[in-house]
Amino acid sequence: MHYCQRCNPAVTLEPASDVARCPQCGWTEIARREPLFVVTGASGSGKSAVFAPLALALPECAVFDADWLIDPLSRTHPVDWQAFRDAWLSVAHGVAQARRSTVLLGTFMPEQLEQLPARRWMGPIHFAVLDCTDESRTARLQARPPWREHAIDEHLAFAAHLRRTIEVVIDTTTGTPQQVADQIAAWVRLTTGGGACGEFGKRRY
Repeated sequence: MHYCQRCNPAVTLEPASDVARCPQCGWTEIARREPLFVVTGASGSGKSAVFAPLALALPECAVFDADWLIDPLSRTHPVDWQAFRDAWLSVAHGVAQARRSTVLLGTFMPEQLEQLPARRWMGPIHFAVLDCTDESRTARLQARPPWREHAIDEHLAFAAHLRRTIEVVIDTTTGTPQQVADQIAAWVRLTTGGGACGEFGKRRY
């Protein structure tokens, strides 16, 4: 991602505060690192529905639906999911150069991001999970068109795993997409403002 513009052959720069530094000659360039906010959730949790209102609710951040990269990356070969996740970290690092944080809606887990090459160019990564009752999730998945994969039992099991694993839980069972977006925006702002986000932990909103 960052290479020394003086050394030959190319030398990969190392992160050092808000710069990237060459370990051989000491040359530096700006490489700001900002927090990344990942809003995860099993299928049927409402990630796609909340995208548009969330983008409007958080104009100070760059908000993306991670699924946007699936079609381009799958045109010539099956998606390399590790590269897919690393690409999104690289996008978030690019956004950080404008001193903006990224909010990423996608089915990610913390351990999937920590060992990626681009992770060292990121600031702290914060996770929240969108969740709903099993009954609501089942109804939403059953209502999808036939071309969309259902696998209801698998999604219910994954939702239970996320519920146990992610501390910040935002309930989408009854709230409108706008209401859920407002809750996510409040979590992001509370976290970036240095507040204790523990009030979101293991509580349903």
